[in-house]
Amino acid sequence: MSASTTPSSESLERDAAAINSHHGKVDAGEIAIGVIIGRTSEFFDFFVYAIASVVVFPQLIFPFVSPVEGTLLSFAVFALAFLFRPLGTLIFIAIDRKFGRGTKLTAALLLLGTATVSVAFIPGFESIGMWAPVLLAITRIGQGIALGGTWDGLASLLALNAPEKRRGWYAMIPQLGAPFGLLVASALFAFFLNTLSAADFLDWGWRYPFFVAFAINVVALFARLRIVVTPAFQKAFETKELQPTPVSQAIREEGPRIWIGAFAPLASFAMFHMVTVFPLSWVFLFTNETPVRFLLIEMVGAVFGLIAILASGVLADRYGRRTLLAITAAGIAAFSGFAPQLLNGGAAGELTFMISGFILLGLSFGQASGPVASSFSLTNRYTSSALTSDLAWLFGAGFAPLAALWISSHFGLIAAGAYLLSGAVFTLLALWLNRELAGSASDRPRKRAA
Repeated sequence: MSASTTPSSESLERDAAAINSHHGKVDAGEIAIGVIIGRTSEFFDFFVYAIASVVVFPQLIFPFVSPVEGTLLSFAVFALAFLFRPLGTLIFIAIDRKFGRGTKLTAALLLLGTATVSVAFIPGFESIGMWAPVLLAITRIGQGIALGGTWDGLASLLALNAPEKRRGWYAMIPQLGAPFGLLVASALFAFFLNTLSAADFLDWGWRYPFFVAFAINVVALFARLRIVVTPAFQKAFETKELQPTPVSQAIREEGPRIWIGAFAPLASFAMFHMVTVFPLSWVFLFTNETPVRFLLIEMVGAVFGLIAILASGVLADRYGRRTLLAITAAGIAAFSGFAPQLLNGGAAGELTFMISGFILLGLSFGQASGPVASSFSLTNRYTSSALTSDLAWLFGAGFAPLAALWISSHFGLIAAGAYLLSGAVFTLLALWLNRELAGSASDRPRKRAA
């Protein structure tokens, strides 16, 4: 971060703290609002890029190969953000420790917004040749590094402030950002695809969702700063010991738990892409279905996913998070054996696949942050939670669209379930290994590490 950026970030943090200096007691509801706003903005960026990877980039950036190969190349670039996200965590944890959480969050969200909006200005391959995919890769790497810095600790603070018997309910709140982000991104693309000609959409229409993403990031930045840098919340972070520790220390003291925590939600993270990004690519490439119609089907599925996420909070509090995660992992394993073939079943098959898939996704994804938030000592929880999230997305989701499309294009839709099945197996194995997820003990914060 340049020297000129740091003072402005510090000034912004001081101003936010001064404006909210009379903020009262930390309230779980206010934390929840901050978490939802932050996660919605991040997932909106995510889905805008994911949808463009199917309906725009193969034609605009990779026209020199077949549509299938162009989509595979788009998904390969898509995966770069997940590869570079841990590097972002390393960089921004250092910024957090030196300059403070407000400076870190400001720099990360400005980088994320800048990288995202920069995609909208990339010319096509016909204009600049191979520089087009190079610039696309650079912006995607920038997004990944920025995402590593957007961890603000609010999700962990929310978990620690949740009532004893409602931890499952509060654990699902951060996950609500995913369906909200998908709904808005899908609606935007569906609107432009439906109202513009194919030539106009490919020329300039697809760029507008990326401008919207930048605007949403700015709004989210101020909303989150208003909470994070207030004296009451800063005191809460200190009291709960949610302070950044060096990445090396977190890995040294929490290494096994970080790996187990990364693999515990693998089924839901793999399922995440199997019902959002991959089906859009399959329908767009191998059926006569229009992308607008399928985006509307995705929006219907997202509504069911939203309801299922809410239901996961109730079920987790009643039966336990470990039990719910294990049951949904088994359900995802069963789903992987037959459901992908429904994508060749016309509108009825696609709708059945999306609704059933989103229900399973919501029930499992709704509690995916539970193991991450409760597995670590308070001393290392802030940094370890960020690293665990990075690794879970990398292994569970980063390569899911690429792997599923490559497998299905060579061996048929039934083979695409193999990736999903592997995620379910790893989740069940991680749950078996992680005894801390069993019963109510999984929800009690462990004592500070010596």
